[in-house]
Amino acid sequence: MDECRIKKFLSSKRIIYWCDGMSEEVTIGRRFSLVIPKRAREKLGLREGQRVLVRHEGEVIVVEPLPEDPYKELSEALGDFSYSEEKYEKRAEEWLKRVARS
Repeated sequence: MDECRIKKFLSSKRIIYWCDGMSEEVTIGRRFSLVIPKRAREKLGLREGQRVLVRHEGEVIVVEPLPEDPYKELSEALGDFSYSEEKYEKRAEEWLKRVARS
């Protein structure tokens, strides 16, 4: 997913939003809220209520969408980490014998 950024002008509360070559000006609203332009929401598949990570890098504010199910993302990235006692029983017995000898 492309990283989208929001840049604040130093002289005002105006910001410019750009994502993958697209830029659009938006205004900071009450309580410092931002409305992400429709084209960007559609391109990134954002939905109302979705959680995002907001951080700043120097004078740039970065808004990064978070996955809906972080545990699913983690399991896809790491692969199968399920535990089977049968699978590890022999290794555990060998380890116990080594530890008992020392």
